[in-house]
Amino acid sequence: MNRLISLSLAAAAFLLALPGLAAVEVAGVKFEDKAKLGAAEPQLNGAGLRSRAFFKVYTIGLYLPEKKSTTDAVLALNGAKRLHIVTLRELTAEQFADALISSLEKNHSEAELAPLKARVEEFRAAILALVSVGKGAVVTLDYLPESGTRLSVGGQARGKDIAGEDFYRALLKIWLGSKPAQDDLKELLLGKPPQ
Repeated sequence: MNRLISLSLAAAAFLLALPGLAAVEVAGVKFEDKAKLGAAEPQLNGAGLRSRAFFKVYTIGLYLPEKKSTTDAVLALNGAKRLHIVTLRELTAEQFADALISSLEKNHSEAELAPLKARVEEFRAAILALVSVGKGAVVTLDYLPESGTRLSVGGQARGKDIAGEDFYRALLKIWLGSKPAQDDLKELLLGKPPQ
């Protein structure tokens, strides 16, 4: 089973590298080659599957102003960005929030988290207000330079935009940090084939 998942992820990564490809499919979810964020059209940098044990949890795609293959390059990049998540199973809002916040904390020291604390709590509260995140839900985490980080579910903004590019960089580290949510997923989001 793990071999099949690895082969599927490798195939998705290979397809991402093909020029002129209109969309990429991961676990039955289509990721378009570009996203529309106001006047910006960030491009798909990579996409993959988040799984735990034998369960497929969600697919995720990373959209950036230009393709980057290292965490440092992604974090240094200015402009509109998107994390596009499609859930593959029902999650309570608490499960979803706890998983994201736990991964965020693993990738930051206490000193790094201190200036983000109030915004992390604001983000957590916006997720908890959802109550649950059903199977097939489309969750986007957008960085809009003029207003900050926007959480949307099904195309509807939830909570208010959270100021500061530092906050969005912190979110990116959930998947791209030194202790990512899943190692092979980090590689896929950076446009690399799995090891």
